[in-house]
Amino acid sequence: MNPGNSKQVTIRLASAGDAERIAMLAGQLGYPVSTEETQRRLEVLQTDDDHALYVAESNGHVVGWVHVYVACLVIIDRQAEIGGLVVDEDYRHGGVGRLLMHKAEEWAREKECCAVYLRSNVLRKDAHAFYERIGYTTFKTSRSFRKVS
Repeated sequence: MNPGNSKQVTIRLASAGDAERIAMLAGQLGYPVSTEETQRRLEVLQTDDDHALYVAESNGHVVGWVHVYVACLVIIDRQAEIGGLVVDEDYRHGGVGRLLMHKAEEWAREKECCAVYLRSNVLRKDAHAFYERIGYTTFKTSRSFRKVS
């Protein structure tokens, strides 16, 4: 496949054998993780019907992934959230991210979610432009807090 040619990309659910590439791509996203830890997390996600991890595959190689899950909160209707989206640096700007997001949106409709929600770091200007091109709008600016246990 020529990088960027989304016509030769297949979107499918992730399998255990994808853990190494999923971990490598998580590192490109800025979340370094071991293959073993990725494998463990993948096993947990695969047993939960309210989560899906899709990969984009080209010529037998995983070149991107999207994690989507159902968020049920008392303050909003059932919606889907994107837990992460990454496309290999060599395959960006060719439609792979669009294909992955389309699959996540399709999954969200099947799960009867009213919307797809995502967060993106303020520094990721290229990602923001991508999301806007595929129909997402900024509706709120907030700060994220965390307390490590």
